[in-house]
Amino acid sequence: METEPQVSGTTSKIIPLALPKGSEKLCELCQRGARLQCAKCQVTFYCDAEHQQADWVGIHERICQLLIPIRTPSTPTLLSLQRAGNIEVQLKKAELIEICRLVAQSKLWEGKHREALPAAQFCLRCSIDVLGSSTVQLVPAYLLLAEANMGLGNLAPVAELLSQAEWAVLKSPECGHAVHHRLHRSLGRLHTATGNLEAALLNFANDIYFASEEYGPDSTVTCGGYFLMADVFAKQGKMAIARSLYSKVANTWHCHLTNLLKTHVENVQNPDVLLEPSYDKAQRVEVDEMLRTMLEFEQKDSRGGSVQIVLVAHCLAMLWFLGGDSLKALGFGSTALQACQLIPNHDLTEPIQGLLQLVQSLQTDPRPGSD
Repeated sequence: METEPQVSGTTSKIIPLALPKGSEKLCELCQRGARLQCAKCQVTFYCDAEHQQADWVGIHERICQLLIPIRTPSTPTLLSLQRAGNIEVQLKKAELIEICRLVAQSKLWEGKHREALPAAQFCLRCSIDVLGSSTVQLVPAYLLLAEANMGLGNLAPVAELLSQAEWAVLKSPECGHAVHHRLHRSLGRLHTATGNLEAALLNFANDIYFASEEYGPDSTVTCGGYFLMADVFAKQGKMAIARSLYSKVANTWHCHLTNLLKTHVENVQNPDVLLEPSYDKAQRVEVDEMLRTMLEFEQKDSRGGSVQIVLVAHCLAMLWFLGGDSLKALGFGSTALQACQLIPNHDLTEPIQGLLQLVQSLQTDPRPGSD
């Protein structure tokens, strides 16, 4: 006889199912037959404790109680209202979709692809339930799930998901630039992963075009396409082109972070304005990885001058100062200053020294951070 599964205290309790014949439940993650039930909401089911724990960490902890009114068997009167398009139920489902989208995106920015998978899966399933199976509004959910799988190396489902997203976009001529940009970026990443570098470059070029139309040519969103394109050229051994594109990315981020730092200095008594609302901790992790890649590229290449090292290291110092990590800010600031000292009369010497002084002063007189 099977004993009740023991799950870590960081998750909800689960109980074995004792269902009558013909009422099989499906696992929330894999859609196979379930034998366990979440003890808190009692409307979510799993094939084993491992999938329950993965779902809890990924999304279920956030939405457990929200699922009860949606999944609880309805009375005939309520069922008729739901079939007629009950507004309250639809609003609850829309709330779930948005929560799952935000959680999945945040985890993807942090590089936690396995944890992002349950949120992305639920986001797509719930979106199809609310919007139908053939609307361009599903594309963001397709792309989230594709990115989560891509990060785990599951390229077969990625190709299928992107194919469905591409078909939805092709059927919708009125589709906006932002959707096109995200689709082409995902396609470019898939082709990069499969080694089809020419196709990757073509998609990244389209990504840059549509992002420029939506956000502007000097946007940090747009420069993400340049970064990915530079990575492809580096794989092809075209280092001069890669360096040129990395330089554009570095200059864009340097301008952006300099403006954020200026805002911080001007409003040092008001921590609420240290960072833009859309620029959170998870995004800093993604930006940090991108800037570190460019810094390592310059440091490894003997032909690379110190100018780019100064620029990128200064970016990283500002990024982590604004993120409230003074140790990282000091480390990257010192790297920037050392490289700067090799270039006579470099125009960033004073700003870098000023940043280091600011970090050191806050270590002795700390103020509330941005996190």
